[in-house]
Amino acid sequence: MKKAVVILSGGMDSTTAAYIAKSRGYEIVAVHFDYRQRTESRERRAFEAICERLGVAGKYLIDLPFFARIGASALTDSSIEVPTGGLEPGVPVTYVPFRNGIFLSIAAAVAEKEGAEAIFIGVVEEDSSGYPDCREDFIAAMERAIDQGTKESTRIAIETPLVHLKKEDIVATAVEYGVPLELTWSCYQEEEAACGVCDSCRLRLKGFEKAGVQDPIPYKERS
Repeated sequence: MKKAVVILSGGMDSTTAAYIAKSRGYEIVAVHFDYRQRTESRERRAFEAICERLGVAGKYLIDLPFFARIGASALTDSSIEVPTGGLEPGVPVTYVPFRNGIFLSIAAAVAEKEGAEAIFIGVVEEDSSGYPDCREDFIAAMERAIDQGTKESTRIAIETPLVHLKKEDIVATAVEYGVPLELTWSCYQEEEAACGVCDSCRLRLKGFEKAGVQDPIPYKERS
C-alpha cells in the first residue's frame, strides 16, 4: 500500500487532512511534534485518540525543545501573552518562526525512511492567522528543496488539501469525511475547556457558525 506521512497536531485542520489522506488510499504514518507549545499535553491526547480512531500503526513523536529556547512566540514563550482581543492584521505573536519549514524537513526525513510518496499538512492560506509558512508558494518551495535534498530515487509530494479553503469549508469537509471533531483541539492556551477568545478559537468558532454546525468541544466562553 502507498504511504503518506501526515503532520498531525491533533487540531481540526491536520485531522481533516489525515482523513483525506486515508480516503485517497494511503497508509498513514503520523508525525506529532512537541515543540513546547502551551497546550502540548492536550494536543498529544488528541493525536493519540485520532490515531486510534484512524487505526494508525506508524507513529512518530518528535521532541523539539529548541523552539522554547528560540522563543519569540506566544505559543512557546510564557512571558508573551496569547492575544485574546480578536484577529489583527499582520503576523501575530502566535507565529512560531519557521515552524512549518522545520516540521516539513523532519517529515521529509521520515517519509524517505518509510518509503512514503507524500506528506500531508493541514496548512490554510486564505483564512489563517497570517502565518507566512502557511502560504502555498512557501510549500511549493519546500517541495522543491526536499526534492533537491533527498536521494535521486526519492519523490515526495507535499499535499495541502485545505490550503485554499475557509474555515467554514474545512468544517463542512470534516463532516463530509467523518472526522471525529469532538477529538480535535485547537485552543492556543487552555487544555480542559477551550478559551474561546484566542485567535485559533475565534477562527474555529466562526467556521462552525458559518457552516451551521455545532462545535462539539467544550469552551469557557464563545466569542
